[in-house]
Amino acid sequence: MLFWATRFVELLMLIRQHFFLSLVALLLLSGGDLLSQQEISNLSEELIEQLDSNQSMSYSDAFIYGIVEGVTEFLPISSTGHLVVVSEFLSSGEGNQEALNAYLIVIQAGAIMAVALLYRKEVWSMILGLLGLDPRGKRLAMHVIIAFIPAAILGPLLDDKIEKFLFGLLPIAVALFLGAIFMHWAEKRKKSKDAGIIVEQGRTLDDLTFTQSLFIGFMQCVAMCPGTSRSMMTIVGGYLVGLQRKKAAEFSFLLGLLTLSAAAGYKILTKWEVMEEHLSIGPIFFGCLVAGISAALSVFWLVGYLSRRGLGIFVWYRIFLSAVLFTIYFNSSS
Repeated sequence: MLFWATRFVELLMLIRQHFFLSLVALLLLSGGDLLSQQEISNLSEELIEQLDSNQSMSYSDAFIYGIVEGVTEFLPISSTGHLVVVSEFLSSGEGNQEALNAYLIVIQAGAIMAVALLYRKEVWSMILGLLGLDPRGKRLAMHVIIAFIPAAILGPLLDDKIEKFLFGLLPIAVALFLGAIFMHWAEKRKKSKDAGIIVEQGRTLDDLTFTQSLFIGFMQCVAMCPGTSRSMMTIVGGYLVGLQRKKAAEFSFLLGLLTLSAAAGYKILTKWEVMEEHLSIGPIFFGCLVAGISAALSVFWLVGYLSRRGLGIFVWYRIFLSAVLFTIYFNSSS
């Protein structure tokens, strides 16, 4: 609690500083009788330099990161992979790649809030269940927690190695292509089982066993590699244990609520000072806000689309994007 209170106070101080500097600039520009034009120009330049030095990531870059994160987080196309690719073409974080890589995880907080709001009934049911007031909510919460355990153990152990070796164009391109093949196989398998059935058959979340939840959790761990897609692995994992498309997506979202919260929280606790120093607070929070809004729209669209069409379109998108990244990588290497 003290940590968040400190962060909030620092944010207020930064906003106050920027407001004060802007106000002083306005007064200077309107006070020509007191200062010469040259003095006003020099002071204005000093103010601008001070603002720029406090903000190494611009709000425009934060907006782009927010849109990319929000739209792609819950689509089976890898949000982290897209963010890493976008970062190759933006100037943010050039002074400290560690800070930028951490932010690419922290920005998921916006998407987390979107899911929490869209699935507030299920979230509230799970909270009541953990308090012993809702048996169905308790069972759903236990499934989510069990599915989260593999990532909770392996995530901190592999985090540094993944960031060091797999945050690059070539590993992401390979993961996108292999993921497309795997997703195509899973979709064909799902369609063959549903062939001739007008109303989709399959398990609902009430039918899940704890072993199946654990299996989905291990599937999620594969998505620690950028380019794989946590959403893809958990939705396909739901397919493989017999869940309906819509229910597989819903379980993926609820599991993501816990997993992404833990990942973002871990980065905030371990990398906050680095991000604060090199990226600045304002754009960090702004990017998370934009991610939340775009994620809400993305989730709303995806649930309806999967119920009607399945994962086929995302297979072709991943193949196309992997081809583009392979081309960029080998052209830049030659």
